[in-house]
Amino acid sequence: MNSLHITSPKHRIETLTREGWWGQQTLHGLLAERHADLPDMLAVADQPNRQAALGGEPLRLNFRQLHTAAQNLAADLLEKGVGSGDVVLVQLPNIAELVVTYFANSMIGAITSPMPVQYGAHEIAKIAAQLSPKAMITLPAMKATQLAEIARKALPAEVAVWQFDRAGDVPEQDALHIRTEPDAVRQQRLATYLQTFTSDANHTFSVCWTSGTTGTPKGVPRSHNLWLAIGRTSSEAGQLRRGDRLLNPFPLVNMAALAGFLVTFVLNGCSLILHHPFDPAVFLGQMQDERITFTIVPPALLNQMAKSAEMWSRFDFSELRRIGSGSAPLSPWMIDVFDNQYGKAIVNFYGSNEGISLCSTPEVAADPEVRASMFPRSGWPDMPWSGVAHDMVRNRVVRVGTEEEITEPGVPGELLFAGPTVFDGYLGTSNEEVFTSDGWFRTGDLVEICGEPPNYYRIVGRCKDIINRGGMKISPSEIDVLLEAHAAIAEAAVCAYPDENLGEKICACVVAAAGSEAPSLESLNEFLLQQGLAKFKLPERLLVLQHLPRNPVGKVQRHLLQEQVKDHG
Repeated sequence: MNSLHITSPKHRIETLTREGWWGQQTLHGLLAERHADLPDMLAVADQPNRQAALGGEPLRLNFRQLHTAAQNLAADLLEKGVGSGDVVLVQLPNIAELVVTYFANSMIGAITSPMPVQYGAHEIAKIAAQLSPKAMITLPAMKATQLAEIARKALPAEVAVWQFDRAGDVPEQDALHIRTEPDAVRQQRLATYLQTFTSDANHTFSVCWTSGTTGTPKGVPRSHNLWLAIGRTSSEAGQLRRGDRLLNPFPLVNMAALAGFLVTFVLNGCSLILHHPFDPAVFLGQMQDERITFTIVPPALLNQMAKSAEMWSRFDFSELRRIGSGSAPLSPWMIDVFDNQYGKAIVNFYGSNEGISLCSTPEVAADPEVRASMFPRSGWPDMPWSGVAHDMVRNRVVRVGTEEEITEPGVPGELLFAGPTVFDGYLGTSNEEVFTSDGWFRTGDLVEICGEPPNYYRIVGRCKDIINRGGMKISPSEIDVLLEAHAAIAEAAVCAYPDENLGEKICACVVAAAGSEAPSLESLNEFLLQQGLAKFKLPERLLVLQHLPRNPVGKVQRHLLQEQVKDHG
């Protein structure tokens, strides 16, 4: 068993188990329970436009079929040499095959490391170097993007690239299939393996990727217990119950989708409806046609819907109870419209792959002005609310760079987080700067205590330079390095600038090399794409400067860059 298979130290496991926050449930074990008690209920469904958007006819699997498909795929992976502790990279859009893959890997103790479909060779190669994966699972192509070909070029020759194939175009040794009928040979293969392997709720279920509070993208291992802990806070915020129908528009690769949907649908006995890529018309049609009870909607679409009662009235959303949102500031007027005109509660989520979990719901923030920008100080004594999140999570505010606690309102400080939702640490680093001396996670977010009475936090900034583009965390230094390789550039650095819909976008600030003309934004982005950078990381503005602002030791001062970008409109 490798060191990645269990990342939680023994004393932490013992303490959180004794306190009742962690237990012996696994995610594939919960799927087996749903197979037993809800076999005929819809488990997962593809978007109706899958054929046109992603290829392949839409799948609709009940819990019996989902469980059987996961068992069959698990047996096929065993036959291909995957087993306990092996890492499997996965790059798939939101399709039923991705859900099956998570559970199949889980059944045999393999670790899933999911990547956005936007990731290119640059990101894939970096991730593979950190994880030494056994294999990668993907599709032959997604529209014009040749996913399998890109993966093969990025990965070492010994890493297999397997593809879900429904058209018969993939060589059989590289092909994977969804099989929903029981297969005696495969079931026996899996049963024989399980005689020698016992799954544990503290085994690592996944390694997701984030820019965290420092540096380039980092791996975040999370066990079954870590996922289930945060899944329970998400379930509480959404008031989820058995038979609910959940619509997921976010890629199943990080916290928003995994905690909000993958974990909660199997934990609560719900149906999971998939959506990808985001298409407002299709999404709204799914909300109506699938009788959705809970979903998470980007702030921009919520604003559009709140402004157009006519658009809202075109659809029958009578089954819908709650809508989550986050990743960018919410508008109080929008929440007021949904609360008081449409009769649908908006939940403001603040979370991260590392395990931050604060939810501003009508129960803890009835006032739209409060719910739009403030989050409850869950876990603190004398708060006027109760529940799983309040009992489970711990947080406090300290002066930046210290462990000196701030208790007075209106004073910005770094938010620290602890409890059963918080990860054990990033892969491949000492994590000394990530946790305090007593084990609290440094989120890198600047907050201040606020409210009347002061029962809330307001996010006021970040301690580090990480750019948050629509919930996708992007390391600016990673892009800096690539830009500086451009022949026409002497110096380069990127920084964030505000965007109403995504929260932040990226501006490239460059100094032209002597005797050269600065490149255009279009040619700059073409250069970055040639380096394999993912499209969502491309700059959307360009600022040409005579020099970059630096401190006495030569470090670029991004806050001054941001001021210059602001001054240039």
